This record gives sequence, C-alpha cells and structure tokens, in this order.
Amino acid sequence: MYRSLPDLGIRHVATVPDAGLGRFLELCEADPAIRLITLTTEEEGIALACGTWLGGELAAVAIQSSGVGNIVNMLALPNVCRIPCLLLVSMRGEAEERNPWQVPVGRTVPDLLTALGVEVFRPESASGVAAAFAEAAARAQEAGRPAAVLVGQHIIGAKSFVGGDG
Repeated sequence: MYRSLPDLGIRHVATVPDAGLGRFLELCEADPAIRLITLTTEEEGIALACGTWLGGELAAVAIQSSGVGNIVNMLALPNVCRIPCLLLVSMRGEAEERNPWQVPVGRTVPDLLTALGVEVFRPESASGVAAAFAEAAARAQEAGRPAAVLVGQHIIGAKSFVGGDG
C-alpha cells in the first residue's frame, strides 16, 4: 500500500501513531517525498485532509478504529463541503481482540462510518489492501466525500493485552 502513495498523488499522511499501522508509518517517515504529520487528535487529521485538498492534493489519515469515535462531528466538514478524505483505519475489537475495552467501538465502526456517509472498504487479505486503498482514493475523489479502508486484525495481527492482577 505504501508503494501506491505516489501513484495516488498522496504526499501527506496524517496519523495518531498506531502499532497496527507501524510498518506503513515507518516507510512514510523514511520517505523524503512523503510528509508524515503526527497529530494530537484524530479530528486534526480530518481538518488537515480538508486543507490539503483545498491546496490541491489528496492526503491520507491513518488512525486506529478506537479513534473513529473521535471524528464523528468532524466528518461533517468533508461531507458537507464535498471534500475527498481518505482514511486508513487499523481495526480493533474484532474476533482476535484480547482487550475488552476495544470491542464495543470496534464492532460499530463499519456501520458508524457508513451512517456518516463514508464509503467503507474491507480488504479480505493483506494482498488486497493496496487495491482497496487505491479504490477508496478513487471513489473519494469521484464522489467528493470520505472513504475508509478498514484493515482487520486478521491482516495486521492482534495486539496482546495483559490485564487484571496477574
């Protein structure tokens, strides 16, 4: 997927750092042609993507599914203003999840994004992520609205969780 960024015209990637997207973010950071912007909140990513589009370029916003709840209100901006916004979301709360706190939001992310007018793409395998990302970028630009690629735990792997008293 990282290799597709130049072909998609993406030179800006905004992120609230996430281990699930770690390798992708490392590659972006090492590439002098890509500007990796570390955010303090996911909402900033939506604003940055909108501003980048107004400057003539498409940006990608890379976040964890738990951060989707933070961008609900901000998604009105690209929807109402018809601005393409490309989201890359590492999913939590799926079948392999070991952290129970991630499950409620993780289960609702696809339906929540759809209800908010975001077109959702769910690649079935690692080999399908780049194609889904390219399709989402094309659809976002054609429709003038947000699109999201949700990368499941079966692709990125489940994080370990140690809880309780031992």
